[in-house]
Amino acid sequence: MPPKKQRPEKSRPSVFWVLAGIVVPIGSLLARFRVVDGDKLPKTGAYVLTPNHYSEIDPVMVGMVTWRLGRLPRYLAKESLFRVPVLGWFMRKSGQVPVSRGGSTRGAAPLQEARKIVDEGRIVIVYPEGSLTRDPDMWPMRGKTGAARMALEYDLPVIPMAHWGTQQVMARYGKKISWFPRKTIDVKVGDPVDLSAFRGRPLDAATLTEATAVIMDAITALLEDLRGEKAPQSRWDPSQHDQKETGRFDG
Repeated sequence: MPPKKQRPEKSRPSVFWVLAGIVVPIGSLLARFRVVDGDKLPKTGAYVLTPNHYSEIDPVMVGMVTWRLGRLPRYLAKESLFRVPVLGWFMRKSGQVPVSRGGSTRGAAPLQEARKIVDEGRIVIVYPEGSLTRDPDMWPMRGKTGAARMALEYDLPVIPMAHWGTQQVMARYGKKISWFPRKTIDVKVGDPVDLSAFRGRPLDAATLTEATAVIMDAITALLEDLRGEKAPQSRWDPSQHDQKETGRFDG
């Protein structure tokens, strides 16, 4: 007897149906999406999806894209959001991952979730930059090592993604949504990042930093294609510009 065909993740009843019923119609009023190489986003199996990040509304827009491409968006999210009434309930029920900004649980929660992702064939969306890019022209800045650690620890593929246009819906560090006219957001999905050179190596700082740079290179290359221009040769490093790497920044 041939193996039973796996049902698309999106077709299984879940709290995502409720969330999509609320978010997708509103988001569709804000923007239309032009997706390039959407077929490169695997429809089954576990992996880490790594987009660029430059607007507070990015998670909503990226979530809509992954939903339309057949996968359920799960994020590493600030622990404080889980304490917000109603929102916290939806986040827990939809499998979002609470991550503390500090303390001993900061690195533990993502890796524990990675184990569940492998076991259940899910995906998790990780912003390697860790915060909105500080680069003046909104190119991807230096990445943090969480996505690389998760991928190498549990042998998960990393699928890079870039998008451009969400800053027209909500400016970087802005608080207001621009409703009219309807915006266009371009999205491009890349091939799995080749991390074979790092597998089997000790997961020390050097390995994780090198692997993270390869992931950031892949994201940046996709964004260059969308923007039709080249990124700066040196990736922006907030520490070299007296900038904090987390939280809002208005400079």
